[in-house]
Amino acid sequence: MKKLLALLLCMSVLFACSALAESSEIPPAEIVDAGTSASVSDFYGAFGLTGDDLMNAINSNAGFYAVATVNEDGTPNVAFFIYGCAKIEDKYYISLGISENQSRQNVIRTGEAVAMYAAAPTAESGMAYAVAGARMTLKLVTDEAIIAQLANPDYPFILFAEIVSVRSLG
Repeated sequence: MKKLLALLLCMSVLFACSALAESSEIPPAEIVDAGTSASVSDFYGAFGLTGDDLMNAINSNAGFYAVATVNEDGTPNVAFFIYGCAKIEDKYYISLGISENQSRQNVIRTGEAVAMYAAAPTAESGMAYAVAGARMTLKLVTDEAIIAQLANPDYPFILFAEIVSVRSLG
């Protein structure tokens, strides 16, 4: 009898947990702001890359690269590809060589994205995982003069975005 009661109690707890899990679905609108609110403090702030250091690290083509956009329905879209960085005067620009896909359409539609670059850990760093890098808020460049300075005629499909803010990885 005790075993039966214990089994019934366990089953009721499992059913209650299952019901709570189903009702706690996160609506897409709350997912959208993950780039700016994921970390409320800069845990890896000492390892954050900015300015020329960030540009040179991105252009090394060594590390981890991602770009996050928002689909029309408010859900997140993350793409993994290597992008480049250039400097004009005191501003930094990311060149997004995105083929005709959902990420590209999202950048064009919203004019914004969040990019992440994480430097690959090295033996010299003493870290087993990536902590050096940056999360960058991007704004699509529409100024034809700036696009002309950044453009490469061999790659006419590239979109350019200005880096408008930089934060550490976490």
